[in-house]
Amino acid sequence: MLSNPLSKKVLTMLLTVILLPTSALAAQTLRYSDHEPLGGMRTKFIKEVFFTAIEKESKGRLKIEDHWNAELASGYDALSIAGKGDVTDMAIVVPEYTAKELPLHQIFKSFPIGPAGNKQVSFFRNVYAEVPAFSAELKKNNVKELFLNTGYPVAFFSTTPLKSLDEIKDKKWRSASFWHLDFLKNAGAIPVTMHWGDEIYQALKAHTLDGLMVNVDSGYTLKVHETAPNVLVSRDLWLGHLYLLVINQNTWDKLAKEDQRAIQRAAKTAYKTLGSVMDSNFDCMLANMKKEGVNIRELDSNEVTNWKMTTDYQNVQAAWAKEQETKGIKDVSVVLQKVSTIMDKIISRP
Repeated sequence: MLSNPLSKKVLTMLLTVILLPTSALAAQTLRYSDHEPLGGMRTKFIKEVFFTAIEKESKGRLKIEDHWNAELASGYDALSIAGKGDVTDMAIVVPEYTAKELPLHQIFKSFPIGPAGNKQVSFFRNVYAEVPAFSAELKKNNVKELFLNTGYPVAFFSTTPLKSLDEIKDKKWRSASFWHLDFLKNAGAIPVTMHWGDEIYQALKAHTLDGLMVNVDSGYTLKVHETAPNVLVSRDLWLGHLYLLVINQNTWDKLAKEDQRAIQRAAKTAYKTLGSVMDSNFDCMLANMKKEGVNIRELDSNEVTNWKMTTDYQNVQAAWAKEQETKGIKDVSVVLQKVSTIMDKIISRP
């Protein structure tokens, strides 16, 4: 039967297809979930830079099916849903939304000052490279980090003129971070907790809330500057907000090694421009607010140092670490010290 040249040709083609690696036969689609709408700097960067790089580096073997604005999962559910892997393969996880599941990740927001731009990107990459406890904590939740998307510096939005941070004393200031609530208290302010959204805008408008300590982009997006048009800001005022882009561990393990490497190369490519894009966007936000008549002043280095001392952050950190260790969480103080060392090195780097 194989004497027919056409039959031989068909058999050869069949054998070639059978021997091809699975990854070469068909593209694999990875489903992605994000709790924020597509349109901001972070979301556009992920889609247009990171996801584009994944498809390029994998030569089209990997496709991303992206879902935004909590279509598949809210920010508070993202970790558990990504860990299960049935609804989505990849998701953005915000550590502070899952403090119980990711206790060590809460360390990142415990510093009052820190690096911005490229140095901030380097800080998080160095932490994950040098302190395995963070990847291990994610693995306990059956996810693996793929890309570390960072946040913007803290800004102080005040309803009344604010000449210095000393003037927040005895005023009602809102923050979402438990670390910042302690910082505000140590600075003599009255810490306030309040749900994020229009409730804050209305409280500022009614002057039942005096100010907001928040990352500058969130304040800008909520248009807080319309009711709190006096802003103190600095690139050195650290927020430590991390948007962890994670993948289900089982999904990752099943990927071909060449596809795993393709994703890792894509991340390296995206990291090269992330810092400069954030710096540029930070400048644009400040410029836009100034055009709208907002009174913005950037703090000088002495004022930043004074804020660092006022927060008494090291004692706040020590008390928190002790509390976590009484709950049975191991090596909190050790991990905190390692992160602090990396932070000091990054800040001192020219």
